[in-house]
Amino acid sequence: MSASLLLAGCGKMGGALLAGWLEGEYAASNVTVVEPFAETASALRKQHGVFTVAKPDALPSSASPDVIVFAVKPQMMDDVAPGYARFAESDCVYLSIAAGKTIDYFESKLGTNAAIVRSMPNTPAAVGRGMTVACGNANVSDAQSTLCRKLLSAVGEVAWVEDEGLLDPVTAVSGSGPAYIFLLAECMTEAGIEAGLPKELAEQLARTTVAGAGELLRQSPEAAGILRQNVTSPGGTTAAALDVLMAEDGMQQLFIRAIDAATKRSRELAG
Repeated sequence: MSASLLLAGCGKMGGALLAGWLEGEYAASNVTVVEPFAETASALRKQHGVFTVAKPDALPSSASPDVIVFAVKPQMMDDVAPGYARFAESDCVYLSIAAGKTIDYFESKLGTNAAIVRSMPNTPAAVGRGMTVACGNANVSDAQSTLCRKLLSAVGEVAWVEDEGLLDPVTAVSGSGPAYIFLLAECMTEAGIEAGLPKELAEQLARTTVAGAGELLRQSPEAAGILRQNVTSPGGTTAAALDVLMAEDGMQQLFIRAIDAATKRSRELAG
């Protein structure tokens, strides 16, 4: 029997999760979406056939979800989370994908007896290529952990950590990571233009190369360093470029500083 799912909020990430669940083993009859915007709720009913309500107070008194997924913006959570506290005493697990909201935060809103899983997905989840890292409190059972992993895997790969503090560097590397890759494509485009390429061709080359190399990395069992070595001929053009990028003050040092800055900011935002 499939679990009963309650999705609080259905924006881009929530919508990606919902689509992944319904493409998998979950039927629309197992999913309820709390969506305050009438137009969005209507579209969800028409497209997916799920049951929707505008607010948690409108849920049937018989509602007994196995998991409640918080997929609203972090700044909305103070208003949203308390409305679901009544389910904390049931055999329900709360799964949050809201950046920066800690387990302690949710315990303050839902009670210390609540089973809470905090997760950090990234935007490639929208195309089924996401990376999510999750961490649960002591109230989360093995069965609930397995269920949360399964739900998150609908949009990509999932890893589990026991130390919630690791979610700050996770956010820095993976949560923010797609922006770094987009910046790489931008930089390659501008460098190509500086080298004499037409803008449109430079954009096509950079975009397709980044996407293709990423797919090659995904499919290959080899480490990134081995793949790099495999396409680098001694004394060739790639080696000349890598001598610049891998210089003592090159890309590695930039990334160390960037990840450090993002990690510190994640900790600040989490309070």
